[in-house]
Order: sequence, then structure tokens, then C-alpha cells
Amino acid sequence: MKTLVVFDFDYTVVNDNSDTWVIRCLPDQSLPDSLTQSYQKGQWTAYMGRVMSYIGDQAVSPASVRSVMETIPFTDGMTELLTFISEHKSTIDCIVISDSNTIFIDWILQAAGVQAAVDHVFTNPARFDERGYMEVQRHHLHDCTRCPVNLCKRKVLEVYLAERRAERGVEYRCTFYVGDGGNDLCPTSCLRGSDVVMPRKGFTLEKLLVKLKDNDLVSLKARVVAWSSGSEILHELKTSVSA
Repeated sequence: MKTLVVFDFDYTVVNDNSDTWVIRCLPDQSLPDSLTQSYQKGQWTAYMGRVMSYIGDQAVSPASVRSVMETIPFTDGMTELLTFISEHKSTIDCIVISDSNTIFIDWILQAAGVQAAVDHVFTNPARFDERGYMEVQRHHLHDCTRCPVNLCKRKVLEVYLAERRAERGVEYRCTFYVGDGGNDLCPTSCLRGSDVVMPRKGFTLEKLLVKLKDNDLVSLKARVVAWSSGSEILHELKTSVSA
């Protein structure tokens, strides 16, 4: 019986938005208004494809993009938390479900030396083409009306849990879901009473969970524990693992 930790990435593992952080690699660190105004709600992946195409047009090399992405700050206490997880892989599994992309997340985790903590990253696939332009694709197709068109985190989590159960007979004694944003609300609906949802204090997920509780529109079975640093998550995790 292992413990599963599920992380969002932006404003959770790292203390900024990785997709907007990349703009720092541009000479003037800004995008033209015509590009920023092209974003349509729920179509973030398509928008980021245009952003990365523009960055390629400015002759910014993949190496330059990587050097900028590796400077994004981690949220306080997160590297210590991930280090603890990497040292306890016999009892703790860890996945990331994010609306960022595979390249950014891999670069950032590797630069911090904490990639060993994460067993799998579920995010939008990205690659550099023959010109050195980064292309981003949708993670998957889904029919959830509450989530962005490219990613339903609940579906990802449900499939992961089912596959672990079918392939290796793994049943997690406790799942910790750690996030901050509106797209982190949907996966909390598949958590059990033995699980813990951990919203970042002062961010959207915490506010949505408060409204959920007040309106009692949907039954949330998991315990809610808000956090402001990785050390608070680590305390909860250590308490659960040692119980």
C-alpha cells in the first residue's frame, strides 16, 4: 500500500507560470499586442504554439530558451519536498499533471536535480522541429465540459489509477492532490475519503473549494488542507507515511 502524490506544476512546484516565463528569452522580453490578443478562452495550447513560433521567428535558439527556463524559481520548500519523495520511492509514487509542456517541465526538474522524484509527467507533448521551433500539441481529447479542451486532469488521474491497479495491483492507501488553479478542481471529484486535496493558500483552487463546501453542490470526500510552502506539504506527507 503506497502513497501517491499528484502535483500541478505552475504556481505549485514552481512559483510562476512556465509558459509565460519563456517570454524572458526574447530580446525585449515582450510579445506583440496582436499575439497576446489572439488568445481565446480554453485554447491555451494553441496560443502557446503561436508564442513559440514567434520566439522561433526571432531567431532564439533552443539552448537560449532552455537557459531561461532553468531560471524559473521553485516555490518555497518544494525542492526539499521533492528530494524527500525521491528518497522514499519504495513507499511514495509521484506524478505531475500540468497544462505546461513536456520540454519545459523536463528541463526545469533536471536543472534542479529533482527529476528522480517524479515517476511520470502528464502534460502537453512538445518537440523542436528541424528549424529549431518548438511545437506544442494537446495532451489528449476528452468530453469534460469543465476543463480546457486539451486536458482534463480528472480523466488523467482516473486512467492512471486504473492502469496502476490493472498492471501492478497497486492500490494507494492515500492520494495527495496538490494544486492551485481552477483546472485542479475537476480531479478532486474522484478523490476518496482517505485522500487529501491540498490547495495553495490564496489561490483559485482554495477559493473554489470554499464555494463548493458552502453551496454543497458536489460532494467532496477528500480532506482539505491548504498550504503556502512545500514544508507544510512535507509535514502532512510524513505524518501520513508514518501512520
